[in-house]
Amino acid sequence: MLKGSCACGSVAYEVRGEMLGPVTYCHCWRCRKQSGASCGTTVGIRSCDLVFRSGEDRLASWESSAGTHRFFASCCGSPIFKREGPDPEFLGFRLGTLDTDPKKLASLHFMLGSKAPWVEIVDSLPAKREGVPFGERD
Repeated sequence: MLKGSCACGSVAYEVRGEMLGPVTYCHCWRCRKQSGASCGTTVGIRSCDLVFRSGEDRLASWESSAGTHRFFASCCGSPIFKREGPDPEFLGFRLGTLDTDPKKLASLHFMLGSKAPWVEIVDSLPAKREGVPFGERD
């Protein structure tokens, strides 16, 4: 089981199931804007595996594209997950809010077509310019 929380600690959660698909560094402009960083680190989880221990009432969301809602802690702004309308059984979960080690490393750079121009990729991870991360929604 993984445990995590928002930056101020008001929202706390557990992930009680396995991570699905690859851990990705997403370089799309939405992940950059929402995280305030050069990319967002994301993995898939089942929505039923995300259990809030406190602060669920402090979650807020915004619709980043048609049917896709991004949820964050309204108290401090920490991004927690995104839910896509067509497949609400699965969530795109943000690993940056974890307090425990997921014991899974990033294995893919994703959406390099919108990578920030000031970022240089110097690792040897596979990269995908556009589209859905490898192993998801095949």
